[in-house]
Order: sequence, then structure tokens, then C-alpha cells
Amino acid sequence: MAVKNDVKLGTNVKIFHPDLVNLYGCVIGDDTKIGAFVEIQQDVTIGSRCKISSHSFLCEGVVLEDEVFIGHGVMFTNDLYPRATNEDGSLKTADDWYTIKTLVKRCASIGSNATILPGVTIGEKAIVGSGATVTRDVPDYAIVVGVPARVIGDVRDGLRPAVGDGQNLQISATSL
Repeated sequence: MAVKNDVKLGTNVKIFHPDLVNLYGCVIGDDTKIGAFVEIQQDVTIGSRCKISSHSFLCEGVVLEDEVFIGHGVMFTNDLYPRATNEDGSLKTADDWYTIKTLVKRCASIGSNATILPGVTIGEKAIVGSGATVTRDVPDYAIVVGVPARVIGDVRDGLRPAVGDGQNLQISATSL
């Protein structure tokens, strides 16, 4: 693993274990922190003052705006219909894929082990709960959880835990 020469690093970028990351063809903004066992592929742009926690994967086409938090083991995807081979049985090459872009807006937070499908936008200051699978756009300030992720609250109402059995969450002013 390594940080390749084609990576554009901003000032004061902290890569905690450079020998345990794989970064190539990407842009990393000022004051961003990157944990161990992270892969950031080509054509990824990460804004300033972001935190990318260990074991996360940011594939080609992902854009993080400034001050985004990525928890441990977050996986981004960029192909809705992945296949190893073409219809004729030949192995796919880079020319056989169409990358679908994903945008994470300013100050959003994505919890550990979340999976983000391609083509979605995660809104400003939104929170994606740990283990969620995001299959569609997340509005600004929304709190989403579950598989597939669904809105359970709004960060402007406060960040108190929801109550319920995990299947039937009840949201009120006192439970957010």
C-alpha cells in the first residue's frame, strides 16, 4: 500500500499510517485526517478538514465537500450493476465501466459500516447512522438509519437518540 505520486495533498494533511493506506489519483483538501487501511481511488475529491476513519473505501467518482466525517469501514460503490465479464464472457476492463458519481455535502457525517450506493447525494449536515445502506438521496440535515436508509429525524431538532424497538422507531421532540 502507498500514497502514489499522482495524489494532490493539501497542507497539513495527516495520514496516520502512510504505509497502510492506498491513495492514487485523488485530491485531498487541507487539514484532512486519514486513518489506516483506507483506500481512496482516482477521481475522488475530498474537501478540507475532513476525517476518514480506518478501513474505509472511497471509490472513483466520490466527492466529499469540506468538514465531512467518514466512520470506520464505510464503503462507497460506483456501479449499480457490477459484473466481472461482458456479455461475450470477456473480462471487463476500465473501458467497460461507467462510473456513477456520489456527492457528500458539507459537514455531513457517515457512521461506521455504512454502505453508500452510487449516484446519491448526502445533504449538508446530514447524519447517516452506523450500518445504514443509503440507496437514495439524503436531504440536508436529515438523520437516516436502516437498510435501506430512511429518515428518522432532523439534526436541527437536536441529537438525542430515537426510541423504539429498532423496527418501529418513534420520533418526537423529546426522543431526538
